[in-house]
Amino acid sequence: MNVIIHSPLQGGQIEAIPSKSQAHRLLICAALADGPTKIKCTALSEDIEATADCLRALGAHIDYDGKYFFVQPICSVRQGQTLRCRESGSTLRFMLPVAAALGADCRFQLEGRLAQRPQGPLLKVLTEHGCTITELMPSYLEIHGQLQAGDFTLPGGVSSQFVSGLLMAAPRLKDSSRIFVSGALQSRPYVDLTLDALRTFRVPFEESEQVFSVQSSAFQSPGTVCVEGDWSNAAFWLCAGALSLKTVSCKGLKLSSVQGDKKIIELVRQMGAQTQVHDDCVSVTRGELHGIEIDASDIPDLVPVLAAVAAQAAGETRIYNAGRLRLKESDRLQAVTQALTALGADVQEKDDGLLIVGGAALHGGIVDACNDHRIAMMAAVAAVRCNGPVTVLGAQAVHKSYPAFWQHYALLGGQVEEC
Repeated sequence: MNVIIHSPLQGGQIEAIPSKSQAHRLLICAALADGPTKIKCTALSEDIEATADCLRALGAHIDYDGKYFFVQPICSVRQGQTLRCRESGSTLRFMLPVAAALGADCRFQLEGRLAQRPQGPLLKVLTEHGCTITELMPSYLEIHGQLQAGDFTLPGGVSSQFVSGLLMAAPRLKDSSRIFVSGALQSRPYVDLTLDALRTFRVPFEESEQVFSVQSSAFQSPGTVCVEGDWSNAAFWLCAGALSLKTVSCKGLKLSSVQGDKKIIELVRQMGAQTQVHDDCVSVTRGELHGIEIDASDIPDLVPVLAAVAAQAAGETRIYNAGRLRLKESDRLQAVTQALTALGADVQEKDDGLLIVGGAALHGGIVDACNDHRIAMMAAVAAVRCNGPVTVLGAQAVHKSYPAFWQHYALLGGQVEEC
């Protein structure tokens, strides 16, 4: 699907969609729990569906009524199943150690660029602790054996998802385990989300100097739990507010959330936008924007949309510690550079980041989303200040995390035409 964006936003308010990062974790914990769990989650995405489908394949009974998941935990592990991860890195990296902890002999199917993303450190520790993993062509991984408790060592600079997956698997092992993280742990807030989910299901653990100690224990269902609003996707609307002539608000956000991407408020404020926070609603209004320096270590998902704002902010913006973005649904540093350059921006791609010289008017043009949801949404935000229409090729990529994105864009006054 391709779309043409013809007109700027008129402002307004959008309800935040549920956090897919938290939904992954709550679904997995619920499937491992001691009783049924009801999870409020008012919208789905392809990534959330991938995790739910993998848990069903292993034996969980999961129903969804459009507002709630009803999860009956895994009682008897189903063997010989194919777990289709689609393109969800979280699903693969969480479910590999969970399946291993359950002793499930199964096959993982990987789609798109997921097969190219690094899994080596995780596969290494799983094989060191009792599992056999075989690569069957680039798009399949087959796992056999029972994961054994012990000491696991993982690098902190590749993916925090490796750590999160083991944290959710460890309680199901026969003895206590320790997870050692070597080097700086990037995307630390995502590990905090995992620890928060373990607390919700009353799993005991301890942390000391990048060592996580997890006891062998039951996941205790809280009965009912709610997936909070997604700061990662709300950031697109808040950045649109920083560029629009009218205020844009996003409601349903938890200000005390451990999601790292709530830092978007601080960053757009530093760039000169006006922000207002009231209860669970954040509003952003355009101001005199200027460039800043942005460390992307803990906020990699914010890089595309911040780059769109930076392209229209006076002066230079330098984004660094973002090298891991080359291993996402696209090479995001390259894709951001190509997309914004096509619209008239001055963007230089660096090894681990971007240098953006902003302030010049953008003329519009054609953007290839590169099958990447965040590139498609970034183009829509950049279009807010373009002098001409913006065509987004592959606009259906938003279904990965935000299927209603184009409808919500139209609710804010944007004129979107499918072509």
